[in-house]
Amino acid sequence: MLTRALKRLIKIGRSDWKGSERAMLGWAALTGFAAGLLAVLLKRIVGGMHDGMSWISEGLSWTWWLSIGPLVGLLATRWVVRNWLRGEHPGPGVPSILHALSQRHGRIKRTWMFAPLITSSLSVGLGGSGGLEGPSLQSAAAIGSEIGRQTKRTFNRRILLIGCAASASLAALFKAPVAAIIFAVEVIMIDLTSASLVPLLLASLTSLITATVLMGDDNILSTPVLDTFQLANLPLYLLLGLVCGAASVIFSKLYLGASQAIAWLPSHRLRIWVGGAVIGLAILLFPSLYGEGYEVVNGLFGGEAQWLASDMAMQRLQPEGWALIGFLMLAWMLKPILTGVTLGAGGVAGVFAPAIFCGALLGYQFAIVAGWMGPTWSLPIGNAVLAGLAGLLAGVLHAPLTAILLAAEVSGGYALFVPVMLTAGISFQWSKWWMKHSVYTRELAERGQLLTHDKDLSVLTLMNLEDQIESDYEVLNPHWTLGQLIPIIERSSHNLFPVIDRHRRLLGVLDLQDVREVMFDTELYNSLKVHDLMVLPVATIQTRSKMEDVMKSFERSDAWFLPVLEGDEYRGFVSQTKLFDAYRKWLRESSIR
Repeated sequence: MLTRALKRLIKIGRSDWKGSERAMLGWAALTGFAAGLLAVLLKRIVGGMHDGMSWISEGLSWTWWLSIGPLVGLLATRWVVRNWLRGEHPGPGVPSILHALSQRHGRIKRTWMFAPLITSSLSVGLGGSGGLEGPSLQSAAAIGSEIGRQTKRTFNRRILLIGCAASASLAALFKAPVAAIIFAVEVIMIDLTSASLVPLLLASLTSLITATVLMGDDNILSTPVLDTFQLANLPLYLLLGLVCGAASVIFSKLYLGASQAIAWLPSHRLRIWVGGAVIGLAILLFPSLYGEGYEVVNGLFGGEAQWLASDMAMQRLQPEGWALIGFLMLAWMLKPILTGVTLGAGGVAGVFAPAIFCGALLGYQFAIVAGWMGPTWSLPIGNAVLAGLAGLLAGVLHAPLTAILLAAEVSGGYALFVPVMLTAGISFQWSKWWMKHSVYTRELAERGQLLTHDKDLSVLTLMNLEDQIESDYEVLNPHWTLGQLIPIIERSSHNLFPVIDRHRRLLGVLDLQDVREVMFDTELYNSLKVHDLMVLPVATIQTRSKMEDVMKSFERSDAWFLPVLEGDEYRGFVSQTKLFDAYRKWLRESSIR
């Protein structure tokens, strides 16, 4: 239904106008409007489900009620994926978008327009740990991709509209349009040029206005009036940056480790039951770990955290002092673990909200412990929470500018810009030293499928070796004579001839230049064999080689043609000329101008 509505809307107007650059602003605004609607819809649905679950738990005094929600949510998500989505799981949000950009050239599946909304509503709305930012971005990106597909079938149009969708979605959720634009640049890897800036800005503002009209001025992050920055506290913020950097690495490893541990279980059913049980037990201990956790973050800004620990069902403990810090640290460690379990068990959620939750909690604990060290170490709790939030977000996502500007926009100004910038910058550098890639990009980078702002590397990532292989070369038997070879040379349009055995294993290469010296000597026609004339190739390429490695092979060998193998089996040749043509094609396609 959503796809048909978009097609009808896009069909309005002349086809030449729809694909023009002037119309791009209109499509950016349409993308922003759709992203704002989706973000509001998702927040309303999940908020209603949270309220309903809490009402039942409190009204009937069923303290165990919330703990069964994650299991029900995972089971419902699995049912939707199997029966409605035909087994096509939406995936982990932002990494799925990045994969579609690099491997599908921005062609995102149409089912992603609604699939992440439905599945994340069930997964997070019923208590699974995670955020809604990733699924909201994924649905909006699918709409942006579809608009690009219907208006102008080029990669640069699709990638720009996907960037518009990402910035618009984040702007609607956090009422932070500038941070949302920078997120599209830092994470989605959109090139910030004069041609991309205005569409990104328009989409972000359109989405913000849409969300404000539908939801009012309420924001998911509500900060009180924070204390002004004191220069004497600068060393404390520097230390907090180091703590956030180390914590970012721990957060990422806990999240990835938990996700992989659940994914290793042999069946979907076992993953769901184990994952649901783990999350349910954690919620019995800390009910505030239910869902996204923004209520906890807003409470931390006001210095209220005792209820997070004292709301435990286990013995109704009332921890104070170091015991309180211990319980808060336990909650901090559980959040990324539960997020990884949720995704590993088949749930649909994002890591953005858990990073904010843990960053705020870390900043709160830092301020409390620093205050115990003496008056000179005193740090306003709200300020520390904001700086910790930005620091951990910068370290986990490897997006320091997004974290800095998000903290500035949700706090209502730039009064704490210096300490937030210092904390986020140090955390980012410290975490990047330990982990080269973020939780969003780690898997894609390991497979060589990640687009970055390195234009050369991005173009090579977009190229596909399979498309460059030429397989119309005449193959030779090593035992053929020169007389048998001459007719093959006459009908061939190539100067190279692969020599293979009966199992299609490459034995060598015969170059026409080496044959010309003897090809007219008829006395050698029956005595000279192909294996006497062939030479070993200077290098070979495997079909699974990364394009960066392919280019390095050409540079090292100084060859114009290299054979391509699949294991030991011959597949064809790839030439520098064809690679260069493909490189120029994708360079033009990926440039936003």
